[in-house]
Amino acid sequence: MSYRAPVSDIVFTLRHVVGLDRELERGTFGDLGADLVEAILTEAGRFATEEIAPLNRIGDEVGAILADGKVTMPPGWKEAYARWTKAGWASLTGPAAFGGQDLPTSLSVATLEMWNSGSMAYGIGPTLTLGAVEAIHAHASPQLKDIFLGKLVSGEWMGTMNLTEPQAGSDLALLRTRAEPRGDGSYLIRGTKIFITYGEHDFTDNIVHLVLARLTDAPPGTRGLSLFLVPKFLVQPDGSLGPRNDVWCRSLEHKLGIHASPTCVMAFGDNEGAVGWLVGEPNRGLNCMFTMMNNARLCVGIQGVAIAERAYQTALAYARERRQGRLPGMPAEDAVAIIAHPDIRRSLMTMKALTQAARAICYETALAADLARHAREAGEREAAQARANLLTPVAKAFSTDIGVEVASIGIQVHGGMGYVEETGAAQHLRDARIAPIYEGTNGIQAIDLVVRKLPLEGGRAIGAYIADMRRIVEAVARIDDPAFGATGGRLAAAVDALERAGIWLAATMPTDPDAALAGATPYLRLFGIAAGGIALARGALAARALASEAPAGSVALARFFAENIAPEAPALAEIVIGGAPSVQAAEMALAS
Repeated sequence: MSYRAPVSDIVFTLRHVVGLDRELERGTFGDLGADLVEAILTEAGRFATEEIAPLNRIGDEVGAILADGKVTMPPGWKEAYARWTKAGWASLTGPAAFGGQDLPTSLSVATLEMWNSGSMAYGIGPTLTLGAVEAIHAHASPQLKDIFLGKLVSGEWMGTMNLTEPQAGSDLALLRTRAEPRGDGSYLIRGTKIFITYGEHDFTDNIVHLVLARLTDAPPGTRGLSLFLVPKFLVQPDGSLGPRNDVWCRSLEHKLGIHASPTCVMAFGDNEGAVGWLVGEPNRGLNCMFTMMNNARLCVGIQGVAIAERAYQTALAYARERRQGRLPGMPAEDAVAIIAHPDIRRSLMTMKALTQAARAICYETALAADLARHAREAGEREAAQARANLLTPVAKAFSTDIGVEVASIGIQVHGGMGYVEETGAAQHLRDARIAPIYEGTNGIQAIDLVVRKLPLEGGRAIGAYIADMRRIVEAVARIDDPAFGATGGRLAAAVDALERAGIWLAATMPTDPDAALAGATPYLRLFGIAAGGIALARGALAARALASEAPAGSVALARFFAENIAPEAPALAEIVIGGAPSVQAAEMALAS
């Protein structure tokens, strides 16, 4: 059950695999230096290990409790959150004008991994506040910013995202929540929202809800959605809290996992109406909300990495302690730790390789988002934004898929003890299972990748990314190091498969969209495998150059991924290209 933040792996990935050091040397982030990056991440690792991780079991067992419209968090959680905000973690990336530290998103994502590894139910709460800060800062009026941003940036208040409704699911065109103008610049909001993470809790005195709703004269569909800021408590002119707003938690969902994360059914305006204020332009709410959603999708991707890391650490510790079976020639009464068995080593290496690959993809996405804002040249900012857009669905979907996969392998390593709760392995799988679903299911991410992201800049975005991947393949081939085994050839085949499948999808989508969409999910998996393998190879090359400064085993890990996981890529390309007819013919089989 114990967790120790893998700070050295995180620092190495951020600085040397995805390229933060290069940007620090260029001065992209002002006077931020490598020493400060390491100091921040080391302290975050200490806090996650010592303060958050011990909350995980009690959070799972006790959960969030609703009584009389109020949610009480598990014992010790509120106090830990207070220490977390006092230490300044909430303000890490917040705008300096509102008390934030204005540090890069990539640094924040690295700390988010550790909060979520400590306890995924804890880590998701601050994530949504970060997204709320970004959306309000980008789209709200100066008056709303002055009232709400400082408290959100500091963590004194928390934010939520209110999209879906009972009849809508992921189809936001079906939303019915209404907003009626009051004549004074505010609106009365009436409707019900479901699956609202941290919609009610006792961490903070106030909760700031961002709510999608329709104005009374709004057009139908998503074109008629506007975004509103609706606080739990109204705020007085002097900044103090005023009357309770007509916003209530009606019930909590009883979930498979993340029991301490309050997933709320929220009622807006059951009585006189919930008072809210427009954020951004009327009927442009989805555009404003996407600022928050894209942030949330990357942060959910890092949740997949986080739970995979925790599951791996749990399985590794058990495999070193559990004694069972013998090696050839051993006496019958002796037994070895199960890590000595090849199948267990294969399982553990698969867990570690997938986790590290997904970590690199998420950090790469975060750094691209940083460069889209901070790079000096306009062309570089545009290219970085295209790279961030391309990678976001992969970061979200591939990482959360491997979170489930790694947690499941972790149970298998434990054997029967993994299926009972006392080892903690079962909780990892239960917690992980939500991440491929929320913030847009992974099927939706795959559709987004194929329909919107592959055509970016006329295909130049994916073309530039593949060109970068090929440079790493060539670098591996040039060094001709036997320690890399077949890494170069296997990764070359994976990149070829990614390019071949992408070309087919681009050609097929205009004429037969159903055929292209039938291959969207395997294509996203193919993308993640190719990108993850390349990232590990980049790390292996950096480790070879840095020698003692790099985590041990980087070359061996890259080789394992290339020789044991990357060979899936050509097969996935065949599924993308040739699997559509059987999917389209499935209606007959499903009807029986």
